[in-house]
Amino acid sequence: MTIDEIIENFSFLDDWDDRYRYVIELGRALEPLPDAERVDANKVQGCASQVWLGTHVRPDGAGGPVLSFVGDSDAHIVRGLIAILFAIYSGKAAREIITTDAVAVFEKLGLREHLTPQRSNGFRSMVNRIQADAHAALAEAA
Repeated sequence: MTIDEIIENFSFLDDWDDRYRYVIELGRALEPLPDAERVDANKVQGCASQVWLGTHVRPDGAGGPVLSFVGDSDAHIVRGLIAILFAIYSGKAAREIITTDAVAVFEKLGLREHLTPQRSNGFRSMVNRIQADAHAALAEAA
């Protein structure tokens, strides 16, 4: 599912309980995280719940590296936030990842004012991790 589809679906849901359910449904649709990815190196620091984020880099010639992600959390709502992040970032070029402001999308969806500060901070931690991985992939490709 694309981020544009998620934004559009959000616009049809007036009630925040429905929006929470939708975010949880997005999380349920995530591919299961392979056990090999559940390692300390993939744990995202700064999240209240446990979050694993695995990054896979594919060279793409002149376009630079392309990153895709796998992830999971022990919290349903956080799994949904991961799914939203993947819709924004996964399968994109590292340069595009670095210049895409996921926090602005997060705010456009109205999530910031409807999540606890801990969840919002965790979302930022996941964004920072994804963007740091994109910077690292670009540095390796140079």
